[in-house]
Amino acid sequence: MLSSHIASSSCSGLRLGSTSCLKLKARKGCVHRRCGSGLLPVQSRLQGRSFRLPNAKRGVPPHNSLGTAIKNFKWQDLQSSWISSNRELLSHDFPRNFSVLGSQDTYSTSMDFNEGSYRTEFNYPSSSDSHFLEGLMPKKGIEAIQFLEEHPEYDGRGITVAIFDSGVDPAAAGLQVTTDGKPKVIDVLDCTGSGDVDTSTIVTADEDGFITGASGARLQINKEWINPTGEWRVGSKLAFSLFTGTLINRLKGERKKKWDEKQREALTEALRQLTEFDKKHLKPTEPALKKAREDLQNRVDFIQKQSDVTIFYLSYEDNGPVIDAVVWHDGNLWRAALDTQDMEEESGLGKLADCTPLTNYRMERKYGVFTRMDACTYVLNIFDDGNVLSIVTDCSPHGTHVAGITAAHHPEEPLLNGVAPGAQIVSCKIGDTRLGSMEMGTGLVRALIAVVETKCDLINMSYGEPTSMPNYGRFIQLAEEVVNKHGVIFVSSAGNNGPSLTTVGAPGGTSSSILSVGAYVTPSMAASAHSLVETPTEGVQYTWSSRGPTADGDIGVTLSALGGAVAPVPKWTLQPRMLMNGTSMSSPCACGGIALVLSALKAEGRKISPHVVRKALENTAAPVHDVPEETLTIGRGLLQVDRAYKYLQTCEELPPVHYTVEVGRGPNTGVTFRGVYLREAYDCRQASEWNITVKPQFPEDADNLNQVVPFEERVKLESGNLSWLKCPEYLLLTNNGRSFNIVVDPTGLKDGLHYAEVVGVDSEAPWRGPLFRIPVTICKPLELKTSPPVASFSNLSFVPGAIERRFISVPEGTTWAEATLKMAGFDTPRRFYVNAVQLVPKQRPFVWSSFVNFQSPSSKSFAFPLIGGVTMELTIAQFWSSGNGSHIPATADVEIEYHSLLGVNNEVLIKGSEGTARVDVKAALGSETLAPSATLKKVRVAYRPVEAKVAPLSALRDKLTDGRQINALTLTYKFSLAEGGNVTPRIPILNGRMYDNEFESQFYMLCDSNKRVLSMGDVYPVGVKLSKGDYTLLLHIRHDNMNHLEKLKKAVLLLDRDLEDKNSIKLGFSSHIDGVITGGGPFKSALLAAGETRPFYIVAPTDDRIPKDATPGSLLLGEISYGEVSVGNRGGNGGAACPSKARITFVVPPPPKSEDKAKEKEDGVKKNVSDTLEEEVRDAKIKVLSSFLLSTKEEREEWEKLAESFKADYPKHLQLMIEILNKVSGLQGKEEEKFSVVKIIEAADDVIRLVNTDSLARHFAMKCEAEDADAAKVKKEMEKQRDALADALYKKGLALIQLEEDRTTQQNEKSLEVSSTSSTESDTPDAGFDKEKAAEQSEKVEPPSNVSSPSKPESSSEMSTSTTDELEQTFAELRKWADTSSSKYLLLTVKREKRVGRLGSALKFLGDLIQDESMPPQKNLYEIRIQLLEEIGWSHLAAYERKWLSVRFPTSCPLF
Repeated sequence: MLSSHIASSSCSGLRLGSTSCLKLKARKGCVHRRCGSGLLPVQSRLQGRSFRLPNAKRGVPPHNSLGTAIKNFKWQDLQSSWISSNRELLSHDFPRNFSVLGSQDTYSTSMDFNEGSYRTEFNYPSSSDSHFLEGLMPKKGIEAIQFLEEHPEYDGRGITVAIFDSGVDPAAAGLQVTTDGKPKVIDVLDCTGSGDVDTSTIVTADEDGFITGASGARLQINKEWINPTGEWRVGSKLAFSLFTGTLINRLKGERKKKWDEKQREALTEALRQLTEFDKKHLKPTEPALKKAREDLQNRVDFIQKQSDVTIFYLSYEDNGPVIDAVVWHDGNLWRAALDTQDMEEESGLGKLADCTPLTNYRMERKYGVFTRMDACTYVLNIFDDGNVLSIVTDCSPHGTHVAGITAAHHPEEPLLNGVAPGAQIVSCKIGDTRLGSMEMGTGLVRALIAVVETKCDLINMSYGEPTSMPNYGRFIQLAEEVVNKHGVIFVSSAGNNGPSLTTVGAPGGTSSSILSVGAYVTPSMAASAHSLVETPTEGVQYTWSSRGPTADGDIGVTLSALGGAVAPVPKWTLQPRMLMNGTSMSSPCACGGIALVLSALKAEGRKISPHVVRKALENTAAPVHDVPEETLTIGRGLLQVDRAYKYLQTCEELPPVHYTVEVGRGPNTGVTFRGVYLREAYDCRQASEWNITVKPQFPEDADNLNQVVPFEERVKLESGNLSWLKCPEYLLLTNNGRSFNIVVDPTGLKDGLHYAEVVGVDSEAPWRGPLFRIPVTICKPLELKTSPPVASFSNLSFVPGAIERRFISVPEGTTWAEATLKMAGFDTPRRFYVNAVQLVPKQRPFVWSSFVNFQSPSSKSFAFPLIGGVTMELTIAQFWSSGNGSHIPATADVEIEYHSLLGVNNEVLIKGSEGTARVDVKAALGSETLAPSATLKKVRVAYRPVEAKVAPLSALRDKLTDGRQINALTLTYKFSLAEGGNVTPRIPILNGRMYDNEFESQFYMLCDSNKRVLSMGDVYPVGVKLSKGDYTLLLHIRHDNMNHLEKLKKAVLLLDRDLEDKNSIKLGFSSHIDGVITGGGPFKSALLAAGETRPFYIVAPTDDRIPKDATPGSLLLGEISYGEVSVGNRGGNGGAACPSKARITFVVPPPPKSEDKAKEKEDGVKKNVSDTLEEEVRDAKIKVLSSFLLSTKEEREEWEKLAESFKADYPKHLQLMIEILNKVSGLQGKEEEKFSVVKIIEAADDVIRLVNTDSLARHFAMKCEAEDADAAKVKKEMEKQRDALADALYKKGLALIQLEEDRTTQQNEKSLEVSSTSSTESDTPDAGFDKEKAAEQSEKVEPPSNVSSPSKPESSSEMSTSTTDELEQTFAELRKWADTSSSKYLLLTVKREKRVGRLGSALKFLGDLIQDESMPPQKNLYEIRIQLLEEIGWSHLAAYERKWLSVRFPTSCPLF
């Protein structure tokens, strides 16, 4: 996920699935589950507070440009979804009065969040006030400005920076050229594949120079395009699949305006026709007139329902325009062009022939813009010999913003330059548009490959998320190779999950090879960017910036940099720059600073070692505080460019060595760490000895004889003369490394946080600073002695940015805590973070967090789950910008009560075959009320893949730097849903791990039976609402090791379907094991004394409550809670279920045997052997006959002969005739192997002939006694015959209409042939099918003349009348035996209404048929709808539906 926020929202380097991102994860409009260390709202990337700073014109002072921009600023640019989610945060960042540092000018502002209005009155700052702009793009705090003043030529020139992010817009402000005139952006790549288009289909142009595009559109080729082979590769892409949510919403709004205009015109015309009919027929009584009026009313209703969002099958939904892509080889390069006519506002624009062809961006560095309306820049890259076209767009403003901070160059406004304006950029898009801009493994690995290919010097990655295992995983391993083998410096955001400890995210904060950067805010930034009423007197770490150490003891945060800026954003945002802050911004700030240093080293011809540079950065960073514990917050200090450069000048002759440190506890444990981290009570009750192994690491090309062998360091070890940390005094270190022991004794320490380091210093050159460091962190917890256990802390003092940490050893058996926070002593509203964090080995941090606002002195209560026996860090922090206008500190009192209702088993398992399950619950800490509550809310069914394929991937994009080819395993799962609902697919062996995963990538597509992709996901599956039907899930897993992939060929898919609230199963409880049988002794609640254990029994759900799709062995999942909180989460209301819940699982037993079937078998008439054998043979023949696939014409003809022979053998066997009818009607639409409609009519007549309708009528007129077994058998047989008769009549009716349409088409074709040879026009009227006559046959009167109908076809009058008579007779007979308005027979009703010209009624019935969820979407139904719309004259609706066809019924699944 991203690590930044637009405007004032802080940026987290973690996925929105975690507790990071300042609790923004619950927002509906959040695009970035994980997108660097920053957060952006999905549906509103323009939503943050953002000043528009247009490029200043030559000769105009930059401050006047800024003033003009501020004057023109409109609150409407900040969309409401972000405001509604962040109004508390914004209340601090939009003060009512603020002043700019260094200026006497005052700005008055007012904001009404309820109304969404914003008013600003400005007195513009004078042109001499440069502090404002310096605070918007800050560089001074890291000494970048001072460095450039002394070395203007070392401004990043010669340095290439790879931006691993959401994509960079090469057309954005400041990203065109470097300071020395070179192209700024030298390559733009979509590493995720989200913009890939399959262009493997080859077509040729006709004699007029036209080709048929993949969308079916006719496209003209530009005659000037060179294509020696004449082969054109075509593909298509939905434009909205390339755009961000914000851009899509804007475009939808514009397109909806035009749509509404056409809808109003259509509605006006429909109403006019209805009004004219009503004037002509005041009170129609004749059936035909009533039907005609109903038809006109249905037309009006159809148009009106298009705007009703509650009618999902009719309401307008904009899927966006379709882009046709064409790829060809011009003899030298692959080139591509796009046809964007569907995107243009005006006709005639966007034609393929008018498009400027592009080749891979790296070759010519050209880009395009789709249309003026979207203003979205795109880049084209072509792979796999023209078979894949990559359309590259950004999926968020985040990446462009990050690139701008790193290296933007504004010659007219240099104060807005990035840190290294001379550096060049390679954009590696790792944020997947399909995932809402979240990174995915494929993108990460391809980005590393691109770094080596383009010879980048630096990487910046402002993405990340929590991890269960630091410094582990496929991407971490590959990144380490890029750093160590190719000399690339990797910089990344630390994350925004602070202020608690151990909240740094992966990969930046948890990986040894990557520099992790925290976010720092200076007084200048607070004044200019955040517009605070009163700025802090000194800089401070942003409250939300993640803290170390890592779970394995490493420092976590390497250093800090400036964490906010106004920087360029993509053109589609309709503004040149935007304010964002977060560790996503501090990381590129540091990256730009390092680029300055590397630029100097390159210019001076010095070899660059990433490890030497890193050591220089760490040892020259400026300490911000003199408290050792602050190292976990800010790292080694604030980056200092000038000092790092000077340090490196003195290190020129030193070997390029870095040192690995492994820390072990005790002998032969096999577990290593990167530091010492003690936080559990048992660790702090005694001293411990730790084994430290330090090993120098030389570059691969190091000279063994001249560098490695002579290497020897005389190291002095220092620990700060602390009584609790002891180490040896000296260490002689050679190439093979050395080990030594240290002793950590926390027994004499006070409760709380303690930090120190064991450092190794070159005794002969101490000026070098530490060569290596062993971090030692001790969080000594408070051990509670009272019973029941209560922790209290009083008089905690808070000023802006203040943080109080308390470590408490959670008593064994604790399941939840209830806390009360009382605030007093302040005069202005304050905002606080309240976090509780626990660490469990090999798991992600267990975090509970809350944002609390105090408008006045008061108290608030919370309840949160805990793990017993694990230390909890309670963190209370005042937001850094909260209360800056007041000098009165707030004081806090905290009281935490620990509660326990502990189940003996962490998970409760109910075996359906046993009917009940025993649960034992213990009140481990004090007296508690046991009041269980359990509900089953999900159905889980397991599936194995039906197909597994392993194949190598693209040699160009998917070959690792050492030549290893990446392979892909594609697993295919098929499943059916008997009931619809929200479904989540899970692969337990892979899910939930992004960076701490051995496999580099996993990605799935869930498709319906029409190959339409309904959902996509990766390591964090998402739920999708599915209807009843058949589905396919394709899972794509990547790794270069074939053996690893082979072991996953049988990976189990778990499909979780949420039960609707009305269908969720609330379980009952019994105090006795026999309660499930006797119904007595229900268990509701009991008071447990301290230490008491009480058993009770959970009663399994009855068979009638088990969902239909819950097959034997599948699971029903839910949660069980055992008690209630005494202080609610809101307003102190008690009685809410305790936050600690256990999982409950019910194993579905086999269903009971059907009594009806058993009884039927018993009552069956015994037959002799001969009759039984004859029936078995007959049934076997019928079964074989119905099983033929008939994929060829020859097979069909052979089948017909066999069917005729069976009919001769069994002429009166109804089931045979039914099977024959089903077969011939089922293949009706399959090209040359289909049966003729005449055959269908004959087969239907065979069924109808065998059904005695008189007997049916007599039977259904009689009353059948339920107790009479013989009568029940007769009833069942009669119902079977009735259903067979109705089905045959229905299919015959459809065949008759098809026959009529076929004959009409033939007559029209003959008529066209005759008319083409005739020199004069014939005045002879049509003698063919007449809709009015057909209407007479159906309703005995003519329809009104104003009901539109197509022209009459030429055909024989006798044929038309005969078909009409037979059709109406068939339909009339069908109405006797079935409800023709039911979905089973509705298609015939639709076609009949269409046939007689009642098109509005046909649309209505067709809509009812389409919305039927009992069957998957059928393409022929939508094609009929298009025909109806065209015949009515609603061309815009027909075009809309035609566009939908390509979405609902794609020809193939998209590329992974």
